[in-house]
Order: sequence, then structure tokens, then C-alpha cells
Amino acid sequence: MAMTPESRRTVFRQIAHCSYVDWPTYGSSPLFDRSSLPALESDVRVVAKTWFQQDEHEGVEPFVHTLPLVYVQFDAHDRYAGSTSYEIETLFRLFLLKELYDWDHETALVEYLTKHPDLCDQLGLESVPDQSTLWRSWHHRFTAELQDTVETAARTILIKAQNAGVSVPREPERQSRRHHDENEESDPDDQTVLEQAETVTEQVSRVAFPAFSLDRGEGCEIHENAYWDLQTYLGLRENLAVNEGARSFIHESNRERTPLGHAHREHLRDLSIEQIREMYRHAVSRLLDRVAETEAFYRAGIVAIDITESDPFTGDRDGHEDEIIGTKENTDEYAYQWATVQLVGNAVPIVLDARPVRKGDTRKEIVEDLLDSAEAAVHVDNVLMDREFDSQHILEMLSQRGLSYVVPKRMQTSEKAQAKRLLKRDKDRYETDRKLHLGDNEWHSTTLIYRRKENSAHTDHRQYSVFMTNRKSGLLSEYGYRWEIESGYKSIKRFMGATTSKNFSLRFFYFAFACLLYSIWRAVDLLVQVQLTGEYEHSPIVTADNTLTLVKKETGMG
Repeated sequence: MAMTPESRRTVFRQIAHCSYVDWPTYGSSPLFDRSSLPALESDVRVVAKTWFQQDEHEGVEPFVHTLPLVYVQFDAHDRYAGSTSYEIETLFRLFLLKELYDWDHETALVEYLTKHPDLCDQLGLESVPDQSTLWRSWHHRFTAELQDTVETAARTILIKAQNAGVSVPREPERQSRRHHDENEESDPDDQTVLEQAETVTEQVSRVAFPAFSLDRGEGCEIHENAYWDLQTYLGLRENLAVNEGARSFIHESNRERTPLGHAHREHLRDLSIEQIREMYRHAVSRLLDRVAETEAFYRAGIVAIDITESDPFTGDRDGHEDEIIGTKENTDEYAYQWATVQLVGNAVPIVLDARPVRKGDTRKEIVEDLLDSAEAAVHVDNVLMDREFDSQHILEMLSQRGLSYVVPKRMQTSEKAQAKRLLKRDKDRYETDRKLHLGDNEWHSTTLIYRRKENSAHTDHRQYSVFMTNRKSGLLSEYGYRWEIESGYKSIKRFMGATTSKNFSLRFFYFAFACLLYSIWRAVDLLVQVQLTGEYEHSPIVTADNTLTLVKKETGMG
């Protein structure tokens, strides 16, 4: 099938109706304007992702001559003055074509255009440029930044097309050539890592932060980015409250005007929980699109769902009993609780979504809500949860979604008895099928796996743990990945500013923004590792503090 006007309209209708996408990017944030090349690169990524999902769009050439560019102001990147034979927008499309085919010389592009007059018409060419004109345009007319954007855009187009099963002219490089030196050492030193992290942090921050908005209206004297900069600044210093942080920030920021602590709080309080979650999911969607361009990123796989709690609340919680609920352990303390779903396993551990936990929220409601977000963002195969999600109704819901699960089971009388028998027989492992009652004569079939703990301090049945799974014992080895979510919580809480406010939206924003900073850190680390070594190892080579410092420095928010 060939591209049609209707298929083109379908692409842009889908983009317009997607709540996670801002297109064109320059209108989504004060970070960008119509001459911003990072915004253009983002737009190519957004359009290409939807474009190649259409059955009619079977090649890359129609994308090149159809990609909307009329709004892009190329003048800032055009080193020629005066009239020229070819518009820079047209040349941009020609060099995009050359990069897609990976032709080493302009002569190959000229020959191809000469043999395809229909393509010339679609590109708006009245005549084919000669080789010398193209050579001069690339080397003397295009800035180095515009050349980088051509290469980045071509790479993005190839990756999005290939991911959609569309035939491509060449295998895309999943490792960007930008800022990459093939002669670099495979084991980079700290200075090399920091220099690369600075570049990557700038790119990633410009992807993620435009998703956040305070909706303050026009004519505000303090730039909106100053608020996100202040929130990042609070994350840089442990237990720093906003009033004290705002006073210190005045001296450390390069801005002429920065928000006062009370103004910062008031704007954040105006955000609803759903607004915060929508902005967060939007930012993560953009972040995933950026890291998905590397083959080191596993877009399908395992997620872990868990609940964490803030420090115990010691003040008066009158009127907030539904929000400041008990701790997960059976104690007389109270705390705010937050639930997250996070990528684990071979994937970079990005927090896909977060939500507050209120009194009356069932564990099944929480899991369904977070899985809806996760499955909208990535392909989920397996779900790992802690024993607080030991519920036959949750397990049945996961199975109905076609998902695998591993969940520890609370040891009741029958499990304790079985563990005692295993201990008596000196068996380390045991499997048995079990049907869990759902009510109304309905049952959920699962497998119970008993596993003896190594070096247990107990001498009785407590030497054993019991797990439930719907995929036999092979999945049990993956449960060890769940520790990553606990490790992540420690870093996330380190990124949170301190507050004594009982405002629920403000509290949740602090947690969600810390989740975003954590996810940015892990995304930056993946991209830096791939740039410098071509591989990704879970142990970070970029520190969290370095990333936060660079976020503040490089996004133009400082």
C-alpha cells in the first residue's frame, strides 16, 4: 500500500489526541522556540513513532518529503547571507535522505535524484543540485549543530521504522555518533564520564522537563523553569526545606529573579494529584522514547510494583486521617504512603508511574491503576510484587491480562505444616499446584514454590519462603530483581525536599518529582555508558549527585 492523504491525516490526528505528546515541541515549553534544534529532533521522534505504525507507510522516503518543517526557523543555522538557489529547508530534506542511505559522497545523492524525478517533484526541486553545490552547502552553509541534527534525525527515523517492521535502507546505529570518539578507552576515567554526562544530561533534561507546567498564565516575571530549578536544588541537599532552600538559591542561581519559598509552595498546591500524575507520565513517555533509541534499552520485560512510605508523621493529623495512614508494618505510627511501578531486570530502572495511597484504596485498585500506566508505556511480560499483594483476586486479574507474576505468600497453617515436613525431610525446594478461592465457586490456579533460605538464623519452618507464580519455577529466579525497587526508593527519598506541610498534593509532588530526578539519573547513566563503552551495566558510572548538579546547570534553568 502507498501513503495517502488520509493516512497522513491519521498520523497527525493521533498525535493531536495523545495526551502524552506535545507537537510541535517549540510550543510546549519556554525552553524552546522555532529555531531550537533539540525541539526539531524531538518532533522528528514524535512524528516518526506514529508515522511508521500506519500500514500504508512502508518506506522512509515519503516521511522525508512529508515531515512538516514550515514552522522551523532555520535562519539561525544558515551561515549564508543573501539569496541562494536552494532553500535550507529543502537542503535539510536532501541531506536527511543522504544520511538515511549512508552515502559517503554527494555524487550518489545527485545520481539518485536524477533517476527519480517523482521524488524531486515531491521535494519541490525544479532542478537537481550539482555535487559542488551540495558539498558547499553541507560544509560551509550548515552549522555543525545543524549537521548533528540531520544525523540524529536520520538515526531516529531508521530506528522508529525498523521498530515498526518497516524496511529500511540500512541498519541504524543504536549508538549515536554525536560526541562519540571511536578511539576512546573502553574503561573511561572520571573526567571523561563527567564530560559525557554533561552533554547527555542536557539532552535528557530538555526531553523530560517540558512535560511539567504550572499553568500560571502570561506575563509572569519569574520564569517557570526557575520553579523546577528550585525543586531540583532542594533534591541536591539532604533535608532542605523550601524556605531555607529558596533563600540559599538566590545566591547560587544565575537568575535575576527566583521564587520565594511560600510562592513555590502555593503554585505546587494548586496542582491536583491527577495533574501531577499526567505530567509525570508525559515526562516519562518522552524519556522512554529517548532511551529506546539505544539497543541497550529493553522496552519489554519485567516491572515491580511496591508501596513505600515517608518518614513517620509525628504532628496532628486531624482532618488528614485518610491521607496520613498507618505504616506498612503493624505499628502505632502514621505516614504518607506512595505506590510505584518501575522497570527492573535487564531494563534501565525507570519509575513508570507513581500514585498516592489513601485510606480505603484496595491493593487490587492500586495494581490495576499502575499496570494501566505501565502497559501504556512499555510491553510488560512479568510482574513482581511483595507479600502485601498476596491476594487471589490480584493474581487472577494479572492472569486475565496475560501477565506472569511472582508474589511471596503469607504462611498460613497449611504452608507452615508443609514447611515443617520439608524441614524434617531436609528438602531445599518443593512445588505444588494450588487453587485459591475467588468466591461463587470460582478459583484461581497457581503454583506454590517452597524455597529454603540460605544461612537462615531460624531452626524451624521459618527457614522457608513460599512464592506464588503462574509460570512454574523458572520465573522464581527473576524475583531477585525486586530488590532494585527498594534500592531505588532510597535514592528517590534522597532526592526529596523536606517539608512539614500536610497538603496532600504538595507532598505527592515532592515524591513524584524525586521519582523523575531518579529516572533522569538512570537514563543519563544508560546513555553515557552506551556512548562511552557501547554496553550497559546496571552498576551506574554516573553518580546521582553529578546528574542533579548537571540538570540544574545544563537545562538553562539555572
